[in-house]
Amino acid sequence: FSVAMGIDIENKHIRKNVRTEPASNDPYFLLLVKFYRFLARRTNSRFNKVILRRLCMSRTNRPPMSISRIAQNMKGKDNKTAVIVGSVTNDERMLDCPKVSVCALRFSETARSRILAAGGECLTFDQLALSRPKGSNTILLRGRRNAREAVKHFGKAPGVPNSTSKPYVRAKGRKFERARGRRRSRGFK
Repeated sequence: FSVAMGIDIENKHIRKNVRTEPASNDPYFLLLVKFYRFLARRTNSRFNKVILRRLCMSRTNRPPMSISRIAQNMKGKDNKTAVIVGSVTNDERMLDCPKVSVCALRFSETARSRILAAGGECLTFDQLALSRPKGSNTILLRGRRNAREAVKHFGKAPGVPNSTSKPYVRAKGRKFERARGRRRSRGFK
């Protein structure tokens, strides 16, 4: 006599934690999502499925990318278009911008002017879909998700051994978190 475990016929406990709709109410953005939902369904291209998934992500999961990082990734990849589901920002440390073709959700004014001045092109996603519906000759890029200031505070509590977390302190002056022996004269730091 053995008792078999019951099967959960109702899918009550199965939960996909993936967004299928963006949180934005921007009508143009929602049209873009609708367009890529159609392309993901009607083309056999994985590219469109990835773009759709990234369009539905939160702002923190769509990090920005600078033109210097794009240039670095596009070195030796002529005739290809960099695709970023996020913003493209300028990098003042880069003196001369190479000729690149970039498709992104938005461009900062200086980034757009520098790309165009170098003879490159700034595309929107609907332009990309019309010219390359299956994402041929494109390179998907994404910014660093953990480059946010908030991430520096995550992890073990500051002050705990082997912790590299940044404390939430107003300033790094003489009278801020220097108590309880936490100063150079007491063998710390």
